[in-house]
Amino acid sequence: MTSYPFQTIDVFGEGAFAGNPLAVITTPHDLDLATMQRVTRWLNLSETTFLLPPTDPDADYRVRIFTLDRELPFAGHPTLGTCHAWLAAGGVPRAGDMVVQQCGAGLVRVRRDGDSLAFAAPPLIRSGPVDDEKLREVAAILDIAVEDVVDAAWVDNGPGWVAVMLGSAEAVLAVEPARHHPARVEIGVVGFHPAGSAEAYEIRSLFSDSFGGLVEDPVTGSLNASVAQWLLGTERVTAPYIVAQGTRLGRRGRIRIDQDKDGQVWIGGNTATLFSGVAEI
Repeated sequence: MTSYPFQTIDVFGEGAFAGNPLAVITTPHDLDLATMQRVTRWLNLSETTFLLPPTDPDADYRVRIFTLDRELPFAGHPTLGTCHAWLAAGGVPRAGDMVVQQCGAGLVRVRRDGDSLAFAAPPLIRSGPVDDEKLREVAAILDIAVEDVVDAAWVDNGPGWVAVMLGSAEAVLAVEPARHHPARVEIGVVGFHPAGSAEAYEIRSLFSDSFGGLVEDPVTGSLNASVAQWLLGTERVTAPYIVAQGTRLGRRGRIRIDQDKDGQVWIGGNTATLFSGVAEI
């Protein structure tokens, strides 16, 4: 067995142990696919990343991102958490406060602003309205009436997200979804808080595990990125603003949404190393 540096990062948490945990293992070269997947399953977090030297000359580091059943080309909270781990280990960006991550989806910019990190939201690969059949499927999973859905859209930036908007944040928090579904789904549920609230809206994310079970994620960067693009594009919100997630799971996830003068959407939040040591692999 070989020892590799290991960190567990809390991402998007408003306070310690409030966000979404991420395991980051630093290796000098790629481990074999079966080993990385086995380690991820054993750790049993929503994602584990493997931090590697870049192969692209424009990148500061490279990352491979694993869920319990597959490798992802990109994911949001693993991007911020891995960037945090790289910086905490002494990484120095080539371009000042802009870090460039190499991942399966290509190069992703991560902006450093004091103690906060934010990634540039990737473009949607599928957008537009949801057909009636898909909407009925999603409503059945959420155990709500189709008439309860204010709006719905594909907001897919890789994982396959479809988003539904309900009438309020309260309605979002009241949803009691199914625990199992035979087909893979990735669903985001959104509802606005009353005007003047600290958070613009509440968001929940549900996705399939490898056994057909439905899992709720504490805080989801990729979903927040795509939903922000949807809501900003339909002029339902104006950046900057804050989103709440993880409430039903006893977490206090807070996601900061910003948009620069070029229209680029940035997804930011707190990151903190809560555990560190070595992984024996």
